[in-house]
This record gives sequence, structure tokens and C-alpha cells, in this order.
Amino acid sequence: VPAGVPWLKSETNITPARHRLEMVRLAIEGRPYFELSTIEVERPGPSYSVDTIAALRQDLGPEYSLFFLLGWDSLAELPRWKDPARLVQMCRLVAVTRPGFSRPDLEAMEKLVPGVSESVVWLDIPPVDISSSDIRARIAAGLTIHGLVPSAVERYISRHRLYRDPAPEG
Repeated sequence: VPAGVPWLKSETNITPARHRLEMVRLAIEGRPYFELSTIEVERPGPSYSVDTIAALRQDLGPEYSLFFLLGWDSLAELPRWKDPARLVQMCRLVAVTRPGFSRPDLEAMEKLVPGVSESVVWLDIPPVDISSSDIRARIAAGLTIHGLVPSAVERYISRHRLYRDPAPEG
């Protein structure tokens, strides 16, 4: 689910939605358990996870379990999100290890986000030190991103000169 207008991003130079959609499509191509959703890109205004999960819940119905994957760094910011208590009621949060970050204190967070303790599932994985910010910075510096993104995505970024020029073509 590529974000439409990410509300937490301080960047003013957001990559156009058509490029972000295509990169996700290329990244999941041939992987039957993944599906591209344009729900946030098609919805006007800022993208909020709680609105996306509510829309998915409405479309899929109550018989499906929804899982929201996020890094420990993002989980620590959950109290700043729009309506986080409602979000944790609608889905399980799968919190993934993130290098340089420690596990957030759910007991302390519970005061700000009631229900978060019951919602979180911890997924300890070998740390992978890759972030979209780092990938964009590497490209801007002329460094390789080989092995950091799928080959098809790497070729797409190169072909469209994304993250090199001040403003990618829209």
C-alpha cells in the first residue's frame, strides 16, 4: 500500500504516486501472496493508517484478520498517529526488529494507546539495515543500490532517474 500523501513525512519532494505504485508492482511481481493496493493513492488528502485499515476492514469484512507490519522505530511513534487506539482495535501490529532501535515500552505506551499491549506481536528477525531514506541518499550520492532493492526496481529507478534530480518527472 504505497502512501498517497504521507502525513508524517517532512519531505516536500515526494516521489510521484505513479512511480511509487510501479516500484511496488515490480517488487512483488511473481509473488502470489502479495497484492498491490492503490487505496491510499486514490484517496484524497493525507494518508492515515487508521483510515486505510478501516477501509480494508470494510471491504474484506470481519472474517479476515488484518496484520499491520511496522518497525520498532515506527511503533515507538504510534502515540503521534491519528487515532492509534482505534487502529489497534482493528488489526494486529506486527513489530519488526529495526537496527539501532530498542523495543518500545508497551506498558508505558498503554496509557496513551489503550489496547496496544494486546495488539502487538513481536517479530524478531535478523537485523537488516536498509531504509528508504538510505536508498534515496545512496542514489543521490551516485552509489549502488544493487542488492538493496529487487533488480527490476533498481532498473526502474535508474531508467526514470528517480532520486537523482531535484524533482522526478511526474
